[in-house]
Amino acid sequence: MTAAPPIPLDEMIVCPQCDAAYRLERPGAGERAVCRRCGTALITPRRKAGLQIIAVSLAIVILIIAATVFPFLAINAAGARNSVSILDAALAFSDGPLIALSLTTAALIIFVPLARVLLAIYVLVPIVLDRPPARGAAQAFRLSEALRPWSMAEIFAIGCAVALIKISDLADVTFGPAFWMFAALVVLVVVQDNFLCRWSVWKSLDKTQTS
Repeated sequence: MTAAPPIPLDEMIVCPQCDAAYRLERPGAGERAVCRRCGTALITPRRKAGLQIIAVSLAIVILIIAATVFPFLAINAAGARNSVSILDAALAFSDGPLIALSLTTAALIIFVPLARVLLAIYVLVPIVLDRPPARGAAQAFRLSEALRPWSMAEIFAIGCAVALIKISDLADVTFGPAFWMFAALVVLVVVQDNFLCRWSVWKSLDKTQTS
């Protein structure tokens, strides 16, 4: 009895969550290949997804920049009024020994999400235009994926919601334009992550590098 020949590596796909290995079967546009063990989406091809992701990424860049400049909240208490931006809130403890905490907070809610979308644009634009990948595109996409767990705009939004509930009985809170920009930003970040087929991006980068 002879053993079955090994499956070539380029005909296999491994789940990034549970490391389950499967023979590669490319789904059609609009279909998804999902890990049977943990349910992680492995391949999610969509028509014109690249253009849509680039458009969403550009909108995220604009919203991040605008949300850091415009007022986020205005609080009225005992006749005193104070308004703050996201950057003001992140750097609230910029003096003294807590400056490291302030810089880390600003990085997690502003600069890391901004870096991720800029890296995505850098990688995807040449692919969508059917041009050779930009220099260091594979490393840029790998860095973007490595930064994904550290992009905490959604966590900041949840924290703000909890804080607003606690102070709503103590003061009048008015939402500034940056609040609504940040709410839209969180939604677009989720949309971008769901639209992005990472397998397709890696496949495009490998194809252009080996051709």
